[in-house]
This record gives sequence, structure tokens and C-alpha cells, in this order.
Amino acid sequence: MIRHYLTITVRNLRKHKVFSVINILGLSIGITCCLLMSIYVEHELSYDNFQKKGNRIVRMVMDYHFEGSEPQKIAVTSTKVFPAFKRNFPEVESGVRMILRQRIITSGQNMITEPIMYADSTFFDLFSFKLLQGSTKDALSGLNKIVLTQSAAKKYFGNADPVGKLMQIGINKDQYLVTGIIQDCPSNSQIKYTCLASFSSLGETQEESYWGANYITYLLLKNESDIPKLQAKIPVFMKKEMKLTGKDYFTFDLEPFTKIHLYSPYYGFESNNSITYIYIITAVALLILMIACFTYINLSTARSMERAKEVGIRKVAGALKAQVFGQFIGESVILSVIALLLSLGLTYLLLPAFSKLSERTFTAASLFSPFALWFSLAITVCISLLAGSYPALILSCYQPVKVLKGAFKNTSSGLWLRKSLIVFQFVISAFLIVSVFIITKQLQFIQNTKLGFDKEHVLVLPNDDKIYAKLNTIKAELKTNPDVISIASTVNDPTNIFGGYFIRNEAMGEGKGININATPVDEDFIKTTGLTIISGNDFTAQDLKDAANTESGGSSTYHFILNETTAKQLGWTPQQAIGQKVYLGENRPGLVKAVLKDFHSTSMHEPINPIVLFNEPWGTKLLVKVSGKNMPQTIAFLQKEWKALVPHRPFEYHFLDEDYNALYKADMQLGKILSIFTAIAVILACLGLFGLSAYSIQQRTKEIGIRKVLGASVSGIVMLLSKEFIRLVIISLLIAFPLAWWAMNKWLQDFAYRTDVNWWVFALSGLAAIIIAFLTVSVRSITTALSNPVNSLRSE
Repeated sequence: MIRHYLTITVRNLRKHKVFSVINILGLSIGITCCLLMSIYVEHELSYDNFQKKGNRIVRMVMDYHFEGSEPQKIAVTSTKVFPAFKRNFPEVESGVRMILRQRIITSGQNMITEPIMYADSTFFDLFSFKLLQGSTKDALSGLNKIVLTQSAAKKYFGNADPVGKLMQIGINKDQYLVTGIIQDCPSNSQIKYTCLASFSSLGETQEESYWGANYITYLLLKNESDIPKLQAKIPVFMKKEMKLTGKDYFTFDLEPFTKIHLYSPYYGFESNNSITYIYIITAVALLILMIACFTYINLSTARSMERAKEVGIRKVAGALKAQVFGQFIGESVILSVIALLLSLGLTYLLLPAFSKLSERTFTAASLFSPFALWFSLAITVCISLLAGSYPALILSCYQPVKVLKGAFKNTSSGLWLRKSLIVFQFVISAFLIVSVFIITKQLQFIQNTKLGFDKEHVLVLPNDDKIYAKLNTIKAELKTNPDVISIASTVNDPTNIFGGYFIRNEAMGEGKGININATPVDEDFIKTTGLTIISGNDFTAQDLKDAANTESGGSSTYHFILNETTAKQLGWTPQQAIGQKVYLGENRPGLVKAVLKDFHSTSMHEPINPIVLFNEPWGTKLLVKVSGKNMPQTIAFLQKEWKALVPHRPFEYHFLDEDYNALYKADMQLGKILSIFTAIAVILACLGLFGLSAYSIQQRTKEIGIRKVLGASVSGIVMLLSKEFIRLVIISLLIAFPLAWWAMNKWLQDFAYRTDVNWWVFALSGLAAIIIAFLTVSVRSITTALSNPVNSLRSE
């Protein structure tokens, strides 16, 4: 019996090649999208699951503000927090302070800039990274000790055993002892490193203050249930520690470690993902699969008339309803299995491109993981049952007497269902088209909005104490090239000026102020970045000398440049602010020298923050403004001069606009994925529309022949055949547009600065959908309209 059913299925597939290809191709594409998304979603949801103690680990988030200022939170702390909490809270079992620093590793004649993670010796008490060689107790205990990952050990020592050997690290070539080899970090870990060094090597473990927040601190609690208990105790403890008055506020929040990657708004060692984006991408993939399933249902029910006589004869011959139902479900299973096998091949071929798109590393092992295999099986079963049940139920319920007498007609309910499914397919497609238009419009708005600074043709180079000591010489030599316009030293570039500072005027009194973002800069920073001074004057070389004198006990003071927002929050107009005395923190008194026009120092998800530039003589970056002409020659010149002037560092650079684009990495990724999925959804919807219209036109071939004989034009016939389907598309647009408007407005609310949702976006999207649908239907309509009516009428 099964063999017989299989034979009939194969015959039907071969007999109706166009419909078979549409069904198999549509289902394959839908399953492929779901498989790729399942691999991605599994990876994101599995973040840090390998950490055996992950449910007991929390990250410390500093939460502070002063009277009259906005609350501010950052996921960094000072060195004091971990030891203070370990002493005062019995819930804390252990903890670790960590910081990622770029260091130069000298290996033979090569200098390589490597990100090195510095961590306390308690690192292995919290995390489950497997140490392959060495002792977890001693590996990070003591000065200048380092643990290498397997890949780093191979990179620097080849096949030799590095344990016990020395490495030259830093601009002073400090000798670090290799104390262990650790497994490479998994891709689904929020903590990633190639080298792990002892925290004491930084020389920054003194417990002076809760300020000076530069380190990420994790605590290991004795029980998971201790998290809310400890959180309730912290504000009271911090009030005593900081001697707070009630008008200011300083405390810490606890973030569950396993929730950070998908739920935290705070940056850590890598950019977080968003659970909202995971939901969006998953929903879109499932909607694409639904479009493919609806195409299958539509074509199967539309062809029910052709198979009605087959069912009637089978029933007369003694076939039971259950047997007929089983036959058609069996056909659905076979077709689904074929589609699944094809989709597995497509997924395998697309994995490299998908890895690049998602910025993850997926291999064939990801495709054949237990989750992916079970997911594939579940999809196949669901498609077979859900997509195949309705056609099988309709066909198995035919009454053989009516069918064989020719009295059976396709039911109006079946026609209504097919129309409804077409509408639903184009609702999804139109919704996605509008969404992609608006997301693209917002990303263009981000790129084209005037930021208040110039991000074009600015190279970012490293800076350190040795470079700063001869900065004037370096600037002079590099500016001998006419294409090098300006060079500046800074700690933060304009795309990302950090918080953690506060400023007050004299009227506020000690311990009060407003939260601000601030960075030390030199006298060329404003000129190099193109910031606009609206009152006052730029920094000078003398201002830097004044700050150096202050540090050494001299009588001079700092000079500050505020943005408009800072001046306003301090109660001044830009003109009134000039010459006012302010305090940056409690140890940097000085005078306001200028006020800048507001500029975007963070992403447009956030409003413009209060910003202060101050003239402290140090920096971690050099910004080199070039003309943009002769770029290859300019970079070659910089590389040559760098090698001569900065022999202790390799020439490594990137452009400032890359830093800016990194702020919108998740948004751009969503835009790319949605654009691709929208194209797929539209193609699948058109495949279904093409198949259904082709079948409808086939049923009306003789009618068209008669109309042509009576004088109907080709254009008239095409419009006759197309108008019903175009009407359905218009109905789908009326449903999709309100949904898209609501969803996109919700998405745009996440941006402090956003584009408008204009009416023309919907008009353009609707026009595109109608044109695509018309062209899809017209392909077969025109062919039929141009055919010789004699051929269709001769067989009557």
C-alpha cells in the first residue's frame, strides 16, 4: 500500500512539474531561513551557558547622580569595590576585577598589538574556562604572570611548550612569565581574550576610592537566591561608606551574569545583542515559512477539482476516508522531506555568507547539532501536518456519487480560504517592505545628520607616554606632508566620550554637581575634529603647561571647554559661562575657557549628554586629519615616518567613521537581515501568486478563447485576469500599513533622534507591492492572452 501511494505521489509530482517546483522551492527556502535563524538564535541564547557557576555570578553596575542631575549608570567600578564587598557582605563568596588593555608583545623582530585581559587570581574561582597547563591557584598570583590561550601559544611559540618561558610585553618590554595554557574562549562567551595576565601587574590595586571607575567587577555569590538579598543591602551600605546627604546618590546594581548578553544596556568586553532583535528575526523567519506553507495549501486546494475523480473512484473501489486522508498526508510528508533535504544543502552552502552577515562563526557542526536536527525534524512534521491536513481533509471528504456524476463543484469556502491566504501572504510582505524602507531611512538619517564634528578622513592611531613625551616633534614631522592637516592627542574620540565624571560651580558646594562625560585633550583637538566654538577661545599650549603645574603643586589651574548642554545645566548661557570657576571632580579646579556647539558623542539612541573637554597632559589616541586626496600615498608616508619616530610601536590605524558606524552595529545588522528576508518573503509570495494565477488562468482558457473570438484585446484580457488578484493585494496593504506604522514607531522610539514616518513611504511601498503582484500575474496572463483561441476551442 505504501509503495502504491509513493508511486502515485511521484506521478503527480512529475505530471504537474510547475506546481511541484513552486511547492518544493517555496518550502525549501522557508525551511532554510528557519534553519539559519535557529542556528543563530541557539548560539545567542546559549551565551555563557558553559559557565558552571554562571547563575551565581553578577556584574557590578555603578549607579550615581547628584542633586538636580540625571541618574547615570555604567558597568565599571573602581578597584575598591570587590575587596570592600567581600569584607562586608557574607553573601559574597568571591569576585574578580578585570580590564582589557591593548599591549605590545615583542616576539623576536616582530611587534604585535594584542588585547590582554588583566584579572585577579580569583578568576578561576568564578569562571569555567579550562586551564590545560598550570595551576589555577598560582597562574595569576603575583606580578607579571600571564596565561596564553591555545591559539596565542601557537602564535608566539609554535609547537614549543611556552610554560615557564618569558614574554616581552608593553612599551617598556616588561618580562612576563608564562604560567599556563588555557582553552580558546568559546564564541558564545561575553568574556573573550587571547592572553590573561595577573591584575597585580597593573600596579593599580590600592583601595583609595569608589571613584576612578575603569574596571569590570564580577561577584560570585554563595547562592543564586542571595542576589535580591544583597541588592537590598547595598544602598544602605553605600550611604554610610560615601557619607551621602540624601541629596546625592551613589550605589551599585547587580546584573545577573547570564542575562547580560541579551538584556543589558551597558557595554562590557563586547557589544551586547538585544532580545528584542532576536524576537524580530525569529518572527520574520517563521512568517516566511508560513508564506511557503500557505502557498502549498493554496495550490493543493486549487487543484482539488483535478483530483476529485481520483478520490471518487478510490472510494467506489472500497477506500476508506482514513485511507484517502492518509494518502494525501503521505504526499505532504514526502514533499516536505524533499524540501528538507534540499534546504539542508542550501543551509550548508549559505553558512559562510550567513556567518559574515551575522558576524558569528558557524560551521557544518552547527547545522548538525542536536538542536538543529531536532528543529529540522519538528519543522518537517509541522509542515506535513499543518500544510497537508487541510487539503487532505477536503479531498478525503468528497462524496463519490456527486463527483462521478460531475455534480461536484469547487466550494466557495475553498475559494475564500485561498483568497484569505493570498491576502495574509501579502500582508506579511507589505509589512516587511514598509519596515525595511523605514529602517533604511533611519540609518540614512543617522549617516547624514550633522554630528557637530567631522568624522571623515580622520585616522586614529595609538598613543602612550613615550609618544606623548615627543608629541610636538611627531606632529611637526608628520605635518611636513601637505595632505596631513592636523594632529591631536586625546583619551576618547568624539564618537564615544565616556561618563564617570562630575562637575560643579562654586555655588553648588562640595559633594554636589552634575554627571558629565569628559575627556583630556590637547590644543589641537577641536581643530582636528571640526568642533564648533560658539563663545570663548580654544585651548593653547600654555593651558597644558598650566595643568602640568597644577599637578606638581603650582598655582595655575585647569581650563575647561563645555558643550552647550553642560553650560545650560550649570545655569549659564554660552557667553555667561566664559571665565566662570568650576571643579571637575574635587581635584581639578579651573576656569571655563569656551563653550562648544552641542555634538553627538554617543549614538543617536541617546540624547546629547553634558560634555567637558579638559587640558590634562596625557592621551591614549592620536587623531590625524588628512585631506583625503592621495590617500594611499598619505598612509604610506605616515607609516614610513611612524617607523622612524615611534620604533616601539607597530603602525596600526583605523578611521574615525568606523568607530561611528560601530555605534549602530546592531541596527545595521537588523537592517541587512530584514532586507534579505523581505526579498525572500516577496519572492515566496509571488511564487504562490504565480502558481495560483496560473492555475486560475488554466481553468479559464476556453473562456479567454471565446472572448478573443468576440474581439477582446490582449490588454483587456490581461486586466480581466489580473484585477481580482490586484484587489487582494490592495486589501493586504490596507491591513499591513497600520501594523507597520505602529511597529516602526515603536522601534523608532528607541532613538532620541529619529526620522519621520512619512506618508510617501507607505505610498511607495504599496506601489512596489502592486507592481510586483501585477508583473507576477501578467507573466502567465500575457502568454494566455496572446495564444491562438482556436487551440483552446478546438478541444471543446
